[in-house]
Amino acid sequence: MKLKEGTGWKACYNEEKGKYGAEVIFQGSWDLFEISAEVFNRLTENMRGGEAETLIQTGRRLYSHVNDRCGPPYTIVLDDDYAEYCPWMGEPKGKVWDPDLTDAAVELFDSEKKNRPQRRAKRARHQKKD
Repeated sequence: MKLKEGTGWKACYNEEKGKYGAEVIFQGSWDLFEISAEVFNRLTENMRGGEAETLIQTGRRLYSHVNDRCGPPYTIVLDDDYAEYCPWMGEPKGKVWDPDLTDAAVELFDSEKKNRPQRRAKRARHQKKD
């Protein structure tokens, strides 16, 4: 595994899985993203947090933990395979949104449109089992 890290962010290339992932931590939020090889290669250890965050956020959000003092902390798992992209991650932290609520948010919010194909395929697989 190849790791890069800076202030408020960490990125890796998981050679075993062939996947690139990154995390961004900033004032009450902690997000994981699938990133491209190009984004990974552009990240440097001395890069400012905001600059790295902007690059990383071009990817697909996989996981989000929010603890912003506007309510109780919560976690949204957008892709159950987030640990393949960010292997240092363990179990989800805090109260996790129900998958049906996550599906609804992905369909509703344009900011999560990159997750629609993955969430729809997962839902279709579960419906076939039932």
